[in-house]
Amino acid sequence: MRQDLIEKARGVLARNDRGHYTVPTHGLYPFQWNWDSALSALGFSHFDEARAWREIETLFQHQWEDGEVPHIIFHEMNDGYFPGPDVWGTGRKIPTSGITQPAVTGFAVRRIHARARNKTMADANARALLPRIHAWHQWFYRNRDPEGTGLVSIIHPWESGRDNSIDWDNALARVPTEGVAPFKRRDVAHANPDHRPTDEEYRRYIWLVQHFRSFGWDNSKLHDASPFRMVDPGFNGILIRSCRDLADLAETLGENEIARESRAFSDRGIAAMETLWSDAYGQYLCLDRVTNELVESPSIGGLLAAFCPIPDHRAKAIASRILEIGKTVQYLVPSHDPAQPQFDGLRYWRGPVWLIVNYMIADGLLNAGQTDIVQRIVTDSIRLIEQSGFAEYYDPNTAEPCGGSSFTWTAAMVIEILKTEAAPA
Repeated sequence: MRQDLIEKARGVLARNDRGHYTVPTHGLYPFQWNWDSALSALGFSHFDEARAWREIETLFQHQWEDGEVPHIIFHEMNDGYFPGPDVWGTGRKIPTSGITQPAVTGFAVRRIHARARNKTMADANARALLPRIHAWHQWFYRNRDPEGTGLVSIIHPWESGRDNSIDWDNALARVPTEGVAPFKRRDVAHANPDHRPTDEEYRRYIWLVQHFRSFGWDNSKLHDASPFRMVDPGFNGILIRSCRDLADLAETLGENEIARESRAFSDRGIAAMETLWSDAYGQYLCLDRVTNELVESPSIGGLLAAFCPIPDHRAKAIASRILEIGKTVQYLVPSHDPAQPQFDGLRYWRGPVWLIVNYMIADGLLNAGQTDIVQRIVTDSIRLIEQSGFAEYYDPNTAEPCGGSSFTWTAAMVIEILKTEAAPA
């Protein structure tokens, strides 16, 4: 059964492969997405190392001059997705969006390099990518942490990767909708509308895009200009882990200055994460940087923070928290606490299970020695695939497949989990 699942997962990657990049799934997402590519490369690396490196190289070929790596690259014209290049208006030769996504690439590159069979190819590719990834990390702390707190803000819900999380409800309500032209969403033609963000949320998403475009996508201005400035513990946990892994990789390659600065980013971030901890919830919470208040919304963002090397007692508390949640659902880890009234097991990031988040939480907790809960997460992840195939996400009680089907990063995570048995590195 294990090899059969791996072969099926490879088939999903092959169907979504466009040669030098993958699309998340046919129809619903017809372009290259940032963190999708980094995580998909992990899957490729088990059977085609050159193809894994090419995926990440293609992403970084479209890095902006200031260091930002955008969240979408529009390699080909396709009117099946909204908002397209005309809405973003970033002025790039090959169009891109103007915002970013979780910086998981540093982690992925270090892991692919560490287990590479072709060491010569791995060293060459890692050396080429190292300064580009570091420039992206520097961009975050320069543009999204203007007061030097050690934690960065997202300025659009899409940057988090958790687009319609309950975490954002109050902050998103501040975002106006006046001046947003009528639009036709394309996502609801490919997926059940009940599984997707609402039209009202989309109007606010698009207002933010138009607002940032009015500043000419000048990243030195966008943080302070945004009415939506959220410090997401999951987003920061991914960035901190990537900085730590990039430091390790840089040391291996003899790039000592990158190693020193990357480790400093990581150390300062881990210390600053303590400001987001909630004893009441037993997990990290988001901080609304506009109001300077923690958001009392126990989502998976506060559990995903365990991906980075948080203190052992925090990792133990998060493991306990997930264990308690596991008593209320059939499959871990739901993207929001099922005990909360806003929980919706079918609607995108308001309750469903996502394998990529399961993988990162399990990886972080395994490194922290929390093996029992890791085994439950890994077992539940594979059970979901056996029950419902390679969906974008799943209902945590019924395993109903939601969103897109034949999903690239879901398949990549299956390969990664089964090939490594979630071994720490």
